[in-house]
Amino acid sequence: MFVLTGRFTDERDRSKFEELHRSIRACDDILNSVETNLTSFRNDLAAVSADIESLQARSTALTVRLDNRKAVEKGLGPIVEELSVSPDMVSRISEAHIDESWVKLLSELDKRTAAHEKNAAQVESKAMADLGPLLEKLTLKAVERIRDFIVVQIKALRSPHINAQIIQQTNFLRFKDLYTFLHKHHATLAEEICLAYMNTMRWYYVNQFTRYEKALMKLKLHHLDKSDVLGHEDSSRKTTVLSAGAKTQGQPHDAFNLGRRIEVLKTMDQTAISSYVAEEDQQTHYLETIFRNFNLALVDNASAEYTFLAAFFTPALSIPTINRHFNYIFEPTFTLGQNLTKTLTHDSMDTLGLLLCVRLNSHLAFELQRRRIPAADGYVNGTAMLLWPRLQAVMDAHCESVAALPITAANKKQATAAPHVVTQRFGQLLQGILALSAEAGDDEPVVSSLGRLRSVVEAFLTKWSQACFGTDKRKRERFLYNNYSLILTIISDVSGKLASDQQEHFEKLKAAFQENA
Repeated sequence: MFVLTGRFTDERDRSKFEELHRSIRACDDILNSVETNLTSFRNDLAAVSADIESLQARSTALTVRLDNRKAVEKGLGPIVEELSVSPDMVSRISEAHIDESWVKLLSELDKRTAAHEKNAAQVESKAMADLGPLLEKLTLKAVERIRDFIVVQIKALRSPHINAQIIQQTNFLRFKDLYTFLHKHHATLAEEICLAYMNTMRWYYVNQFTRYEKALMKLKLHHLDKSDVLGHEDSSRKTTVLSAGAKTQGQPHDAFNLGRRIEVLKTMDQTAISSYVAEEDQQTHYLETIFRNFNLALVDNASAEYTFLAAFFTPALSIPTINRHFNYIFEPTFTLGQNLTKTLTHDSMDTLGLLLCVRLNSHLAFELQRRRIPAADGYVNGTAMLLWPRLQAVMDAHCESVAALPITAANKKQATAAPHVVTQRFGQLLQGILALSAEAGDDEPVVSSLGRLRSVVEAFLTKWSQACFGTDKRKRERFLYNNYSLILTIISDVSGKLASDQQEHFEKLKAAFQENA
């Protein structure tokens, strides 16, 4: 029994040990597998590490190469860009519609041409040799298209009822760089185009202003002639109305009263009347109306044209050249304006109208200075040279008429202490001249002419008083006092240095004869 029990125990222990042995061997197998996997993982990890190091090295190399390429591109990029012409650029310059973007292409073409000329002198290559003829042909094509474009615009200026200034603003100034490009690459053609433009505008302005002058000359005008001098004896005279070259008798008018005529200098409306309004106007005007409207229109158009010339043709042309071109364009129109002034004034005895024209001309001269249009100075100076001598001639005619006034027996018989009609006329004329000379200097011709006329009138009044009142000193002095008092009353409300001098002078004369008045 004991033996059996011992065997049974040994068998059981043996089974346990065998099972333990199998478990240990299984663990050994697992550990061997883990060891194998770990060894494989270590080997794989080493390979990955090597790959990472390789990639890092390649990345570093690529970065260096990229930096080098960027450096090369930075240096060579602009040069390559300047020395290359894309097919699109060639196509657009040759065929595309001319607009602002097309003008920008010309700037790019100039840059490439300049770069090619610079580099061709330094580097010889086939690319350089091939690019030169292409740029030259492209430039010639651009010149050809610019010529055709500008010629079309110039022809448009000759269309009937066209507004030249609109075409200048929309079709010329928008593309002013075209002429600069043309002048740079083909100066002879540019000069021919410029001459064509000048001839067109020369015709345009003289044609427009000839029609405008004809419209203005249809206005009815008071024509003051030799019967409107101070010493004319017919106090009931009527002014002549001038219209379209024919003279007819008009309504009575005082040729020596300035009245509202001075408003032509004060008005804020600086626009000339249109041809249509002039042709339909039925009122009677004075010569300064035509003079003012024609010259306002002329100055406005001259200013616009000079401004356009300076804007469009610079920097291709110098300012002195532009001034010469301006004078060439406006020469016949300026001649037309001065001939109109001669027509209006050559036989007119309208002292106040002539002086108004002088002042209007001065205002136009100041306006041209303000607008910085020096090229038109010759016209206003020439107009002044027409007006001043005529005004002096009229003042001389007044002097001669007063000096030649006879004193008849009837005059002596009807003489009273009342102011003479010449005094009334002279006072009104003096008031008008002083009102128009508020800012005049002492060196103006009108000052000396007025001094002569005043002396003649004073001499006449003295002669009249002596002839009519003889030895009666009281009547003579009363007569002179009344005359000088009337003159002083008429001019008392006028301001200015010249007016103050005249007022002071007649105040002294009045005081000299006041005792016996």
